[in-house]
Amino acid sequence: MKTFAAELVGTLTLILFGCGAAVLAGEHVGQLGIAFAFGLAIVAMAYGIGPISGCHVNPAVSFGAFVAGRMDGKTMLTYWFAQFIGATIGAGILFLIASGKADYDVAINGLGQNGWGPGYLGEYTLAAAIVFEIVATFLFLVVILGSTQAGAPTAMAGLSIGLTLTAIHIVGIQVTGVSVNPARSFGPALFSGGQAMSQLWLFLVAPLVGAGLAGMKCRIGLLDQDAA
Repeated sequence: MKTFAAELVGTLTLILFGCGAAVLAGEHVGQLGIAFAFGLAIVAMAYGIGPISGCHVNPAVSFGAFVAGRMDGKTMLTYWFAQFIGATIGAGILFLIASGKADYDVAINGLGQNGWGPGYLGEYTLAAAIVFEIVATFLFLVVILGSTQAGAPTAMAGLSIGLTLTAIHIVGIQVTGVSVNPARSFGPALFSGGQAMSQLWLFLVAPLVGAGLAGMKCRIGLLDQDAA
């Protein structure tokens, strides 16, 4: 229950702070501010719940850990359950707050949902969205798995992981809004509906592909400092 609760609260926080920066303060903080909101949320949760659950707050991270041999399947599914529930609650809280503004309309203003194509931010193609999400998640997991391995300076892991997520957002917000996290995409899409739900499949599949590749890289020893 401790790990379940930690992952639920951690994922809720990521959605509320990250997507909240986009929905509630985007016009004031800009793309850079949104990127740092996501990154700082991870840094905060890494030190807040990291000792309890490892602060995955992302089904792709849990899947990467599973492929790498650091987590069994039953535990991974427990993490997934907590993460998707946390993302849904976080998006629900954000929706309630955003709805407190008279001119807010989720169909127009959105809820920080991910997407691609005409009418979405930089209007990048489906191919660009797929490539970005797979590569960005792969690199994100390389940092996570590498910085949390035995012998790594784990006291700094939370900072390195949070800064990596910040950099990914700086580069990719205009492409897909940046998912690299199926739960992060699921929560806002559930409340936004429409195009966000119809495009959700990419943000469920692509991050898992990228995470799986990084996990396999770890499993065969390419991220292990002691491997031959």
